[in-house]
Amino acid sequence: MKSNNYVVIMAGGVGTRFWPYSRVGNPKQFQDMLGIGKSLIQLTIERFSYICPEENIYIVTNADYYNLVKKQLPQLADDQILLEPFMRNTAPCVAYASYKIKEKNPNANIVVAPADHIINKLEAFSDALLTAIDAATSNEFLLTLGIQPTRPDTGYGYIKVADIDSAFPIKKVKTFTEKPNLELALEFLESGDYVWNAGIFIFNVQTIINAFKKYMPELHGIFQELSNDFYTNKESESIKKAYSQCHTISIDYGIMEKADNVYVVPCDLGWSDLGTWKSLYEQSPKNKEGNVLSGNIIAYETTKSIIKTPEDRLVVIQGLENYIIAEYQNVLLICQKDQEQRIKQFLEDAVKQKGSQFS
Repeated sequence: MKSNNYVVIMAGGVGTRFWPYSRVGNPKQFQDMLGIGKSLIQLTIERFSYICPEENIYIVTNADYYNLVKKQLPQLADDQILLEPFMRNTAPCVAYASYKIKEKNPNANIVVAPADHIINKLEAFSDALLTAIDAATSNEFLLTLGIQPTRPDTGYGYIKVADIDSAFPIKKVKTFTEKPNLELALEFLESGDYVWNAGIFIFNVQTIINAFKKYMPELHGIFQELSNDFYTNKESESIKKAYSQCHTISIDYGIMEKADNVYVVPCDLGWSDLGTWKSLYEQSPKNKEGNVLSGNIIAYETTKSIIKTPEDRLVVIQGLENYIIAEYQNVLLICQKDQEQRIKQFLEDAVKQKGSQFS
């Protein structure tokens, strides 16, 4: 059974909301964002080690990050590193991995997960995943993990669930809502009928291929056509051709929101998608002033801030509250924490006004 389990880690994003620490040449999934000596992608691989053999773990990433993957995950063979020639969102990413895995094992059960999440309750995570895998093995289900919401967060997707109070651990999905406004998020939280969409998907390989065939027939045709090229020296060129024909679309929008066989396993995992500096602040241990400090830092009258700077530079700070201070390579960012949604614009302006070396 375990030999039929596969894990696909999506690791192709740039993480622009973590600029300047996350950069085009070294995005956040390859960095030690938590200050514990391991990158986010290394932590993710460890988290799934009990699900399947090491040779059944696949990384889907940008072709530019091949060397980063090989350096951080030297145990993976080249056939386990799927290189995307350009960014096309998650539907082509999932298709590439699924059609390739099917050529190796037509009975495969696949778990798809991002490389940059934090999960603190590993036993609960294990239980939820095994429940989902068992359901995917026995049924033509497309499953996801749903996180019990703790606040009306407008940065997450929400899933409306049927019979959420029933004892059965797997619930039918009614609807998906992507990043609602605050008023709607409050309604969702108060209703008790919604969970956060963790972006972790579980299905049998034939089930997802049937879904591509039904809901995304053009994408199905693109990857079905090159199935004989997987695990050969033709794969790289065939994938470049395939991706040039793919539209940019998420797996959520392309399949999960349209299919009628989508189920969710509600769970409490101590989960965060670690998408922003604020989420890193919330997940990190704080000193008595409520600060998260990483670097060679002396802080005076400074509270509720996150400061991440190089160890070889002494940084002295006075009189700040609720700030982000982040220095990496040639960029220093100083930003109010509640203005972090502007960081992507800061990056765009920096590149436009000062040059691409700051991206």
